[in-house]
Amino acid sequence: MRDEDAAWREQREQAVAGRAAALEADRAAEARQASALLGGFVGQALEHGLTPSPLSARALNGRATYRTRVKGWYLKSDRSVAVGEDGEYYILSVPSSLRARFTGADLSPSRPRLIVGAGGGDGEPIPLKQLLDRRLEAGSRWP
Repeated sequence: MRDEDAAWREQREQAVAGRAAALEADRAAEARQASALLGGFVGQALEHGLTPSPLSARALNGRATYRTRVKGWYLKSDRSVAVGEDGEYYILSVPSSLRARFTGADLSPSRPRLIVGAGGGDGEPIPLKQLLDRRLEAGSRWP
């Protein structure tokens, strides 16, 4: 009986590991596609004369805004996500920090997704391509 239980557990662990590997492969492929869209956007934005501006990040609690060293273009009017001039995708939420008030917040690129806001509880999910197209169409009139 113990051998059967051990075999069943091992089989289940292998199935879980296989599913996790497949999910990671899917997310990596999605990130590559999204990165290609972001890189194309940067080129188009520069062609259209859209200059990158310094990005700011909002504290997770929403009470403070911090400057950053990253330049780029906001993709949503609430300034919660952006693409940097380096073609990286940034989620502009950072932990509250007294140090960041004086020196600025450090931003790290996030893994881009083809659907912005997918899996999140706030806001409506929207395709990345649609956000990028909207931003290009708005030109310098972006909020």
